[in-house]
This record gives sequence, C-alpha cells and structure tokens, in this order.
Amino acid sequence: MLRLILPILLLLAGLGAGVGAGVLLRAPAPEETAEPENTEAETETEAEAETDTARPPEQGAPGQSEFVRLNNQFIVPIVRDGTVRSLVILSLSVEVDLGNTELVFSQEPRLRDSFLQVLFAHANAGGFDGGFTQAIAMDPLRVGLRDAATQVLGAIARDVLIIDITRQDA
Repeated sequence: MLRLILPILLLLAGLGAGVGAGVLLRAPAPEETAEPENTEAETETEAEAETDTARPPEQGAPGQSEFVRLNNQFIVPIVRDGTVRSLVILSLSVEVDLGNTELVFSQEPRLRDSFLQVLFAHANAGGFDGGFTQAIAMDPLRVGLRDAATQVLGAIARDVLIIDITRQDA
C-alpha cells in the first residue's frame, strides 16, 4: 500500500512546491514610464523611426520574434528501480515569428505532449542525473525541444527556452 501512496505523495509535494515557487518567483509586471515631451530639436530620422515602430510589424517578418510562455510547468518524475527518486520541474517558452502567439496557444496540447515525450526520454537516458544543468548536459535537451516545437508548429518555431528548471530529490 505504501508503494502506491509514496509516489503519489511525492508527485503532489513536487507539484505544490513548483506552483509555490512559480508564484513567489513571478516577475513583477513592467511599469509604464512617462516619456518626456518631444522637443523641437528632434530630427526627422528620429520621427521616422518612431513612426515605423508605431506600426504593427508584418506577421513573420524576418528578424522579428516573440516569446510565448506556456501556461503550466512541466513535471518530470525521475524513476530508478521502480520508484520515483526525484522530480524535475520546468517552465518553457517558445520563440516564434512575430504575430503567432495565438497559433502557439491553439497548438499547446500538441506542444505539451511533444515536449513531455522529449523530457521523459531525456530523464530515462539519465539526462537529469548529476550536474544536469551543465551546458553539455543541457544541449541534447534543448535540441530535442526545438525539434519537437518545429514538428508541431512548423517553420514559425525558432527556439524553445528553458525559463526555470528545478530538481527536487526525494
């Protein structure tokens, strides 16, 4: 009976810790700052630059991207000898061509499934053991996540960023 309850308790404790950490570490909303009034010394090129930035950029314009943070964290159990030894909790963002935020959110269930497949494979290969945050250990995970995003979203997906990562050992 304890064999069944312990992994569930560990999973719930990890989930609670992840949610609590997410709430505590949430970045404050950026404050709007009042811009100083324009003086007559403003040049025409500055005025043109402001006009260009005031227009919404075209969708998929080269060199322009946006970051879409996925709503929920990813929880990956690390299983050794048939028991959950630790939990890895991640927050991910997807970098896409400008104007594709809604597409990412509409495909989020598929993205989450693809990302979880990559994360579970990485965990089963021992990718979250030892010094798992070293660059050489994280590179295969980053490549796998980027490939998964490209398979779901196509060419609009540029990269997947690991925003937060935590391992909680039992």
